[in-house]
This record gives sequence, structure tokens and C-alpha cells, in this order.
Amino acid sequence: MRKEYISYMNDLPISISLRNINDYPIHWHNSIEIIFVLEGTINVLIESGNYEVYEREIEIINCDEAHRIYSEVENKVLIFHLDPIFFEKYYDDMKNIYFYTNSSEEGAQREEKYDVLRKYLSILACEVIQKSENFDDQIESILVKLLFHLINNFHYLTYDEKDIKENVTQFQRYHRIIRYIYNNYMNKISLQDIANIEYLSPYYLCHQIKEMSGTNLKELVNNVRVDESIKLLLDTDKTISDVSFDVGFSHARYYNKSFKDHYKCTPLQFRKKYDIPADKFDSFKKIQTCDLSTSIQYLSNYLEDYDRFNYTNKIIKLQTDFTLKGSHLYHKWEENINLGQAKELIKAREQEYLRTFQEAIGFKNGIVQNLFGKEMKIYFNENVNFLNWNEVEKLLEFLMDISLVPVIILDQIFEDKSSFIKLLESFILYFADIYGIEIVKLWKFQVSKDLSIEYIDISKQIFEKYQLQDLIEEPFNGPEAINTIYDSSYMLPYIIHNFINDTSSLNALKAFDTVEENSILNNELFFGSPGLLTLDGIKKASYYAYYLLSKLGNEVIDRGDGYIITRRDEDIQVLLYSYSDELNTLIKLEDLAKGKGRKNITERKISLSIKNLIHDYKVIKYEIGEKVGSAYDIWLRMGKPKRLGYDEWKLLTKISTPNISLSYAKKNAVYNNIIKIEGYGSTLIVLQEVQKHLF
Repeated sequence: MRKEYISYMNDLPISISLRNINDYPIHWHNSIEIIFVLEGTINVLIESGNYEVYEREIEIINCDEAHRIYSEVENKVLIFHLDPIFFEKYYDDMKNIYFYTNSSEEGAQREEKYDVLRKYLSILACEVIQKSENFDDQIESILVKLLFHLINNFHYLTYDEKDIKENVTQFQRYHRIIRYIYNNYMNKISLQDIANIEYLSPYYLCHQIKEMSGTNLKELVNNVRVDESIKLLLDTDKTISDVSFDVGFSHARYYNKSFKDHYKCTPLQFRKKYDIPADKFDSFKKIQTCDLSTSIQYLSNYLEDYDRFNYTNKIIKLQTDFTLKGSHLYHKWEENINLGQAKELIKAREQEYLRTFQEAIGFKNGIVQNLFGKEMKIYFNENVNFLNWNEVEKLLEFLMDISLVPVIILDQIFEDKSSFIKLLESFILYFADIYGIEIVKLWKFQVSKDLSIEYIDISKQIFEKYQLQDLIEEPFNGPEAINTIYDSSYMLPYIIHNFINDTSSLNALKAFDTVEENSILNNELFFGSPGLLTLDGIKKASYYAYYLLSKLGNEVIDRGDGYIITRRDEDIQVLLYSYSDELNTLIKLEDLAKGKGRKNITERKISLSIKNLIHDYKVIKYEIGEKVGSAYDIWLRMGKPKRLGYDEWKLLTKISTPNISLSYAKKNAVYNNIIKIEGYGSTLIVLQEVQKHLF
């Protein structure tokens, strides 16, 4: 049976469900149905009209309107069934009122009246889910407000004709005419009959109906008859002739013609296409019912100012405006990358790591330690004037190839000053001869923490002599302490927070892990080295902190605890991260669990609203943290294996990456996105302007 009977909540005139709909065949019911699409897209067939309803859009099905809902994509749809008998207590003529939304015109549902409607629906869902004190009284109160909002803004005579609403007499007359047609369509209706009722001339009435409906009385009545005939076609075994007679046509021939004009097929073809035996109707439904409470995450931005909203997962409200004037953002994180020991940088595998860094992040300078050490085979001898720079040349040529300016750390490798001078000048002259002095002038030199003042002065004199860049006299302090916190997802918010707020030095970090004298190994993967990659090249959470930072724009629109919002040209970047006061310092791994005990770290839910988007956007979301993409946390869940086989290494490498999703944001007054960060982690949302081309 196609007519369904709605079961409302106990003693309440409402039923709410959350569904994923693949196909809900044609049906009808004596209930007002409001469809609120939370995710995905659905198609709604209402009598002869087919409407595509997108995310955050609303469609209204009136009482006894035949309709079908279907979709080829995953979706989440909030469905409200409202009892018209309840509304009749507050408005006498409810059974003759029809409501419509505009689902055809792009951007039509950006109007304020739709946001008010969304808010009322969100409050109703909130009250049903929470069932707080006096929730039943609150639901009835909101339903009454909803009713008059629908009457005033979505009435079938006013939803697209604002002038009618201003003329009360005309409005009432149109309503009486439509009511008469719906109540008498099964009988013969003439223009004179209605003219007599309204005390109007037939000529004037004809003009009024044309102005109201865009068609003449005959077509208007026939359209109603055809729409009403669907229920007889699908819910009875009556012949086409009997159906034709029952809905008011004088002959089946006229019924067939009107039906074909309206539905582009004959009544018989329609019946064959959509007919389902009554005992099999339920089996044709392809619907998944979801947990209603999960809808709150989609509705929370409409509940921000609702004082009864006390859902346990409270939302952090983050609002900004695209049109705000921004300030310049200096990408400090791209300035330097500590490459570690020079001897490691001449290895093919490590060079491949660095190519990956540059392609993804694009550092400007690479800090090189012990460039003049014995492992570089310079073969310095105070009795020989020739120095072998072959290995150093290979290294520097590689750095230039990947567009990294070397920052060479000067160590006190000789006790006598003359040897130091000879080494330094030979280096400058050799590479000035190969690349030209202008290239060498681009290179930077920085003192190590053990270089004496006397040697610093000597270096400054040599650089002045060859007109090189000034020596960086702030001593370089490379990583010393081993700390397993370097391997963890804590590094994501720690690195992001300290770079965008410029609060702590991050010199302790380096490009990739190495085994040092103070390393304590109990496995081959994670042992507290400060590299962004493991020994085997698996990307740690710290690597992805730099990766996400590299995607920020060059203008800051807004920033605060746990977020920064930037802009580059017409694109917007929103970087969010788990926040706590401890992010200013590098804690120990054993202290990590203490921070997770606080609610704002365990789970951080953010309602992001950006006002005044002036374009359509492709939305790219990157999510990484304890629950997804952190190599260390995945390794923990694997049982902390001491060694990895090739297949395990390959799998861990593949899944140690952010979860990336794509969506679409239309030009809108307000763009909203609900983001959840569990534990220590980060989410980047990039809104890229959609380029529109002419073909």
C-alpha cells in the first residue's frame, strides 16, 4: 500500500529520523514532511516535479503529495513528520495550505528565511535527542513558531510572489480559488461557477487566474486531476477509464493527453514503471536508519545561541569573515631545515628523502654540520697545499639542484689558526672558481657552540675579504637529548603552535633520524631521535606539521588558541590543532597522558563559519593525528614490533599519511564546517577558488 501512516512520538505531534536513502519508492501520507539534507545530495520527485536537493538544503512535502526520494551517493537526511491535526489548533485552514521551498534556483536557499527554518528544525532535533526537562512543552512551542514561519514565508502563494503577500484581499481570493479546485476537481468546474462564488466577471477572473498560476483554469484543474490520479494508478487496480472518471475527466482520451503533457508518458506507462505489489513495497525500500544523535554535529552551528543546548560534545565556535583585511604572514617554518651531518647527505637514500622534502614543503636553507670533517675525505695535511673537495662538491651540487642554500656550521676542527685559515680560504676559492663568487656569496656560515671568539674573528675577516655574507654569530645548538616525544603525534600541535606564535626555538628538529652515540635502541623504528623521518624514511607526525604549515597563505585573517586562518589571493586556508597551555614547552612522553586527561585535548570539536565567500570553492580537508596518519600511534597499535618486515614497512609507510577528503562550497553568505580533532592532531581546510572557463 502506497499510503503510509506515520507513527508520531508519544503524546507529541512530531517524528524525526536520520536516514541514508538510496531509494524510497513513490508514496504519500497525511503528514507534513520536511527533508533537511545534512550530507550528500538527494533527488525528490514530487508528483511531476523532480528536484535535486543539496547539502544544507530543505524540501517540503505536503500532506498526501505523492513523492519519491532517491540518490546515487551516500547521504544523511534528517526527516521531520509533522501532524497537521496539531497545527489545526492554531490555524483553521491547515488542510488547504501547501508549503513550497525553492530547490530549483542556485543560491535560493541562502536567504535568511531558510536559516531561520534550519534553526527551528535543529532545535526540534536537539530537544528530541536530549529529552531535557519540559522538552515536550518546548517542542510544541517551537512547532507553533515553525508553523507561522512556514505560513509567512513558504506559503504556496507567496514563496515566489512577494506582491501577493502585500495584498490581503487578493491573497485570500487566490487561496479560496485553489481550495475550491482541490475540493471539487473530481466534478465539473467552470469559470462561471467560480466567478459566481467570488462575485467577479468571468473575464476578470480568467485574467486573475492567469496572473496567479501562469496558466488558464482548464489547465490548472487538469493538472490537479492528473496529480491526484497517481494515487489511484499506484494504489488500486482500477482501469484507466475508471481512474479518468474518478478524477473528473469526461473521457479517458482527455485524461491521457493531460497526463502525457504533465508526465511525458501515458497513465498506463506510468503504472507499469512505478507499480509495486503491496506485499513487496517495503522490500523495495533501500533505506538505512542512522543514530539520530549523530545529527547534532551537523546542526551545532544553528544551536550556538540556544541556551537549552547542553549536548555533552560542546562545540568551539570559530567565526571569521573573508573580507577582513589581513596582515602579512612570514613563513618562518620554511626558512631552515637541519640536514644533520654532512657524511649522511652524500648517501643516495638520504638525498632521496631531501628531494621529497623540497617537493612537498620547499625549505630555503639547509643547515649542514661537519662539512669539513674527516668523513668528507678532504685529506687535510699542513704540509700539502692540495685539498680534496670532491665529496663536498657532490654535496653542495646536490643542495643547489634541490634549491637549498647551505648554512655551513663552522667547527673548531684545528688547534692552529693557520690551518683553519688555509682550509676556509681554499674552500672559498675552489668553489668560487667552479660556480663563481656570486654563488658562494649566497651561502651562509654559522658558528658552532664550541668555536672560540678568536676563530670567530678570523672567520669574519675572511668573509669580509671575499665579500661574503656576514657570519651568523648566534651559536648553533643542534639536537642533543633523546626524547621519545619527538616520535609522537604531540609534535603536530607543538610545531604548528610554536611556529605561528613564534614562542620557542625548533632547532632541535632535523630532517631524518640518525643513530648517535647517546641513542638507546630497543627497536629499529622509534627511539626518540628528533628527525622528521625515521631511519627507513617513514614520515612522522612532525613531518606533517611542516607539510600542513607549508600550505598556508601569505596573509593572516585571524589567529588564536588552536587555529590560524590565512588567505592567498582568493584562496583560504584554515589550520586547526589540539590546544593546551603546555604547547609552549617540549614535554616528555610520560607526561603526554596527563595532557590527554583534559577534555580539550581528548576531543576538540570546532564549528567553523566563514562569512561572505565571494566565489565557489573546492574544499580540501587534511586530517592527521593520533587516530589517523600518525606513524608512531599506528606502530603502537601494531604492538610495538622491534623490527618490521618489508610488507609491514610498506604498509606502515602507506598509511602514515593524512586522511584527505574533497567537497564543494558554493558562494554563500556563511560557509560552515564541523571539525573534530581527537587527541593530539591537526586539521587543515583549504578552500580553492573554482576557476570558471568559457568553452
